[in-house]
Amino acid sequence: MPTLNWLNRPAAFDAAAQIPYRLLETVSTHTPARPEPVEGGSTDNLLIQGDNLEALKALLPFYRGRVKCIFIDPPYNTKSAFEHYDDNLEHAQWLTMMLPRLQLLRQLLSEDGSIWVTIDDNEGHYLKVLMDEVFGRGNFVANVVWRSADSSNNDSKQFSLDHNHIIVYSKTTGWLSKPLDRTEAANVHYKNPDNDPRGAWFSGNVSSPKPRENLRYTIVSPTGIEITAPANGWRWSRDTMDEFIEIKEVVFTHEGTRLMKKTYLADQKGLAPSTVWDDIEETGHNRQAKYELKKLFPETTTSELFGTPKPERLLQRVFELATNPGDLVLDSFLGSGTTAAVAHKMGRRFIGIEMGDHAATHCLPRLQKVLDGEQGGISKAVNWQGGGGFRFARLGETVFTEGGLINPAVRFATLAAFVWQQETGAAYDTDTASQGGVAGTPLIGVHVSETTSAAYYLLFNGILGDKRPASGNVLTRDVLAALLQLHKTHAPQGASAVVYGEACLVGQARLGLAGIRFSQIPYELRVR
Repeated sequence: MPTLNWLNRPAAFDAAAQIPYRLLETVSTHTPARPEPVEGGSTDNLLIQGDNLEALKALLPFYRGRVKCIFIDPPYNTKSAFEHYDDNLEHAQWLTMMLPRLQLLRQLLSEDGSIWVTIDDNEGHYLKVLMDEVFGRGNFVANVVWRSADSSNNDSKQFSLDHNHIIVYSKTTGWLSKPLDRTEAANVHYKNPDNDPRGAWFSGNVSSPKPRENLRYTIVSPTGIEITAPANGWRWSRDTMDEFIEIKEVVFTHEGTRLMKKTYLADQKGLAPSTVWDDIEETGHNRQAKYELKKLFPETTTSELFGTPKPERLLQRVFELATNPGDLVLDSFLGSGTTAAVAHKMGRRFIGIEMGDHAATHCLPRLQKVLDGEQGGISKAVNWQGGGGFRFARLGETVFTEGGLINPAVRFATLAAFVWQQETGAAYDTDTASQGGVAGTPLIGVHVSETTSAAYYLLFNGILGDKRPASGNVLTRDVLAALLQLHKTHAPQGASAVVYGEACLVGQARLGLAGIRFSQIPYELRVR
């Protein structure tokens, strides 16, 4: 498969692995400002302020493989400067910036998930090749052409640039989009001239799309006329054709000279999405996006608003095709906050990442307005009235020090997530019981695969009740007895036991008899 080569390419491929894990520190929790309770919207949402590469790495232990849809609108590298983004990166720098972020985004994406990336022609074709390498060429879904301008620029010397690309990939092969609702235009050719009790229909094709000699046979109409097969043969075998004629799904014309296949409107499913989104009433445009922001923040001058927002209708279309209510949506280039706003209004959960003060000065107040029930954008279309909530967080200290030691600020649940991720390759659920763990005990979870099953235990932060610095975190004979009883009660029969702790005072022979594998922290934890 062809690949891109650029300055610093090897370092770019290693960049994500070298980023340290950081703590996510909640700054504030946000709910509707109205005094009366408001029904609607999830509260399991997150707005993160900080570098998105570090933030994506921080999310891995808790969200690996759990994001259903990723939508990002990265800098386009257009050789012009925007107030909130440096969109004047040199080409090699742009590729170096994008690669590790795409690698981490892929890890966060669920097996049935998809990623949608907006871009223009400056880097769009390079992005396609880069995403082939990260996601696999076989997982390319589509290049959607979105009409981003509501009118052409007649002052252009060559072409008026009226579109952006949305490059779509899936995590694995076989991803399917959700169908769109049928429109009146799509249904207009369905009629019911014969008052068929099954309703409106239109005459479908009865010939084979390819030449098939075994489908060439003669049919005799009720009027005795012999109807020869089309050039490629009939569409179905003789038995299937006879069955369709019997149930009157294939009918003869009045003269009996040809056949018609009735295709009923009632049997039709939704419409497959087109790769050309040129209906600005359906998917919006850039001018509309700026109007939506201005309406939300009338006191803010236009120059102070985010320069390149996306319209809410565009995100609505993406989520209609790629998600269901309750699914988790992620945007690591949150910009003006449109992705999170639309996700919340449509009943999806969201994680949004934005760098610098912009997260607090633009994204946070916009999302607060969403909670309060603002009626801009798609609100009326989806009957949004407000509700739900989100946490505003910033990147904190590194989980591990440069020497690989555990930061004293790390709590039990955070380290449990790293143990679980390292052992199972999956995200850790802080609702311990959901993965077979027992709250308030060292048992953080039970993982069962096709070939093995294991229970994982963590001795840390005095989980056994002994708060002395060097106690409760050491595997002694008494602690081992307690863990074996816990294992007997909660682990499946035959499951192995893996114990992480600061030290072990039990001999290898005793551990072997008990079926215990001991791993010493922090030395046997991958800190990168």
